Amino acid sequence: MYHRLILGNIYRRVGSLLHPLPKPHPSFKPLSLSSKPLIFISHLRTSATNLQPPSSMDSTEISLRQSLAEKQAAVDAQATAVRELKGSSAADKASVNAAVEALKGLKLEKSSIEEQLQAILKSNGGESREAFRQGVINTLERKLFYVPSFKIYGGVAGLYDYGPPGCAVKQNVLAYWRQHFVMQENMLEVDCPCVTPEVVLKASGHVDKFTDLMVKDEKTGTCYRADHLIKDFCKEVLEKDLSLPAKKREEFEHVLAVLDGLSPEELGAKIKEYGITAPETKNELSDPYPFNLMFQTSIGPSGVSPGFMRPETAQGIFVNFKDLYYYNGNKLPFAAAQIGQAFRNEISPRQGLLRVREFTLAEIEHFVDPQDKSHKKFPDVASLEFLMFPRELQESGQSAKKMALGEAVSKGTVNNETLGYFIGRVYIFLTSLGIDKEKLRFRQHLSKEMAHYAADCWDAEIECSYGWIECVGIADRSAYDLHAHTDKSGVALVAHEKYAEPIEVEKVTITPVKRELGLAFKGNQKMVVEALEAMDEKDAMDMKANLESKGEVEFKVCTLEKNVTITNKMVTIKKEKKKEHQRVFTPSVIEPSFGIGRIIYCLYEHSFYTRASKAGDEQLNVFRFPPLVAPIKCTVFPLVQNQDYEKVAGQIVKSLAAAGISHKIDTTGTSIGKRYARTDELGVPFAITVDSIDSVTVRERDSKQQIRVPVDEVSSVIKEVTDGQSTWGDVQWRYPTHSSVSADE
Repeated sequence: MYHRLILGNIYRRVGSLLHPLPKPHPSFKPLSLSSKPLIFISHLRTSATNLQPPSSMDSTEISLRQSLAEKQAAVDAQATAVRELKGSSAADKASVNAAVEALKGLKLEKSSIEEQLQAILKSNGGESREAFRQGVINTLERKLFYVPSFKIYGGVAGLYDYGPPGCAVKQNVLAYWRQHFVMQENMLEVDCPCVTPEVVLKASGHVDKFTDLMVKDEKTGTCYRADHLIKDFCKEVLEKDLSLPAKKREEFEHVLAVLDGLSPEELGAKIKEYGITAPETKNELSDPYPFNLMFQTSIGPSGVSPGFMRPETAQGIFVNFKDLYYYNGNKLPFAAAQIGQAFRNEISPRQGLLRVREFTLAEIEHFVDPQDKSHKKFPDVASLEFLMFPRELQESGQSAKKMALGEAVSKGTVNNETLGYFIGRVYIFLTSLGIDKEKLRFRQHLSKEMAHYAADCWDAEIECSYGWIECVGIADRSAYDLHAHTDKSGVALVAHEKYAEPIEVEKVTITPVKRELGLAFKGNQKMVVEALEAMDEKDAMDMKANLESKGEVEFKVCTLEKNVTITNKMVTIKKEKKKEHQRVFTPSVIEPSFGIGRIIYCLYEHSFYTRASKAGDEQLNVFRFPPLVAPIKCTVFPLVQNQDYEKVAGQIVKSLAAAGISHKIDTTGTSIGKRYARTDELGVPFAITVDSIDSVTVRERDSKQQIRVPVDEVSSVIKEVTDGQSTWGDVQWRYPTHSSVSADE
């Protein structure tokens, strides 16, 4: 079966399609300044020429590909026969000519099949992806959503500036993220520094393991990501080699499916097998080797205190666990959240906002008892059904399938209810922003791809013109991070569960002999004592056995970053029966991590379409942002340059500002149709045209429908629909329809 999610990610343009934006799940209860329940507006997407992924490779395409492969084999066989005839002294001229004519005929038949296949691929959007993407990017840069940083100096790869509309979209997305997660889930929000001491990131494993595999041009030294080179090679072959045999096609599709799980040796072997060279120079490439992605710095003028620009925001939450747990009344479960900048020194940044060196992360660390990962609100999301891509489907070359979340958890496909709950909440969040639910899937990490300590991990991937892009990671990280920081810092990052009645347990007691340790380690005594006391039961019993048999043992003290020798005089380890009033344990962590820039770029593509002007002589660009994320909620246009109209427009602008509604006034005097087109290109959902002193025309962007609203009511109407208290359809019932021949001229 051909893998539609990998095979070139071919898109299809669909014209004149009614396509409502995704509505929030019924369980979603967003907050509002009003006491009324908040309902997000669903807009009609009219006359849209937007890319859509094909449901699968159709039977005609499969048949043509098979015919092309067979015809290619026949051409190869006939070409061999011609060469043999020409090289044979016994072959007469007529036989050679006949064989050559037969070869020409086969090549013509092959060309005919190629033309048919190219026509199908073109109709499926195979050649329009890059044109569509360029149209989106050109519009975004021209309207100043974002631009390359330091552009007048030639720019720096992987760094971008957000302009006014881009900043507004970003802030709206982050505001909704806070509302949807922080406020509704009663999370504790923190804000930690971007500069992080080395010791913190050493404990977390980032100093040693936060790497991507890199290869170098052997002659020029230019660096590339090894997996990107293989991905580009496989995709190019799949898209351009129409006569590729089915077995070879399946091989490339499988490589793409398991690429994230390949070891350095396997990646290197694939580069050699496929003859991949440096893209610009075609020089030989080195073997893959790890490159640490963190930006290094130093703290203080002396330079003796090393640090890094944080590659994620999570570690600031982990190191504050003890205080956050106390702030929360020493109760589990609870979640802490943080929005902030993160930094990664990408090897070869590309794909615009999708891979950058400085970016905004929004991360949640949900702390839970490892013995109870149920979630009381899981029933609210259990009935959600969406595309899921478990590892067994990936490894067998199948496509993602729609699954009910409750069923996925009950079958163990998703490890536990809390992880499943956050997968459901992420789905609601993304689709409420305007992400197309048919272009959203949750992919489970492959076994080799997943960290050894993780219980389970899923990525929310969004399909855009670049393919499937990881935008949110939702991982059960077990207790790894808190254990790591406990071991390194010597501060116990633990939780407590009080028993109703004391229970008798057999407990390992570790008693350091401080006098002996002081004589041996002097100023380092305290760190050795803390490390001994922090040992878990297994390590303690192993030490006890070694001390009894050998009299001494090598023991690693993380805070000293070295091994020390512990003798049987320095510590007493024994098992005792004790009555305990509480259970002490290290919580597990469920971590949803959001790449805000990636989500926003995918939202741009999913919201973009073109429609013909009224005259039909040009295509007008439109962003169909829902009011939730639109950079500007409405525009105000005096129909003509008239003092009375401009005075009314000023009153409306003042009332909009008082209501907290972002707006823009345009008094340029150009035609109303051109002003509509300018604001449609910014994604403004509503336009107010002042064409009398008593009432105004309100136009909805996608349907282009208009109503007449009294001047003193218009700001409250706009607030209703942009806050989600009413839909456009609701207000249409209350106000008369307005039609004007000049509306979109």
